[in-house]
Amino acid sequence: PKTRMIVINSPHNPTGAVMTKSEMDQVSSIAEKNDLYLVSDEIYARMIYEDANTTFYSPSIRDRCKDFTIVINGFSKSYAMTGWRLGVVMGPADLISKMGLLLETTTSCVSPFLQDAGVEALTGSQNAIEKMMNKFRLRRDLIYDGLNSLPGITCVKPKGAFYAFPNIADTGYTSEEISKLFLENANVAVAPGTIFGDCGESYIRLCFANSEKNINSAIVRMEKALKA
Repeated sequence: PKTRMIVINSPHNPTGAVMTKSEMDQVSSIAEKNDLYLVSDEIYARMIYEDANTTFYSPSIRDRCKDFTIVINGFSKSYAMTGWRLGVVMGPADLISKMGLLLETTTSCVSPFLQDAGVEALTGSQNAIEKMMNKFRLRRDLIYDGLNSLPGITCVKPKGAFYAFPNIADTGYTSEEISKLFLENANVAVAPGTIFGDCGESYIRLCFANSEKNINSAIVRMEKALKA
């Protein structure tokens, strides 16, 4: 009864999962029925692996962000503009107006050259994203196969973003313990699943926004650490 807002993130960090149209519609129905805001974090919307027979679907199709849906996005992931802090939010007019007042008093405005870069990114050729996703698909497959080859570790193939969220329960370690093991004995930094909530126990998150060479090297070092 105290709920005012639902927040969803698809493609998802930390798991790399992508919500289906049916799942999105169900959540939208709950928000609409109970007069809640629905915030859709779509920062990875353009980062979906089509070979997984997965397509992106936004809950904003329901009300065009005019009534209860709020969409947030940015340029740091899909366009690799990580150092250029540029984001965008779409939502009901009265809410956006209040957000504008808050932004004006805290930040003033985003630098004009960053805004120009964002316009160019959206209106220019999108071929760079396709090339980038081809590289990420290769890295995704490498880390997926590599993780599933490690003793006691199983991983579902990510459908979007650039994260893997393997289950480590059969190794006998907790999420914190194995994260420390990999850091100290394999020089591989992973995030324990528990930083995303209690349900993250028995999982770790890896980011594969790295080179194929480093991913392969990491898998080899992780295997040695586990066997030792």
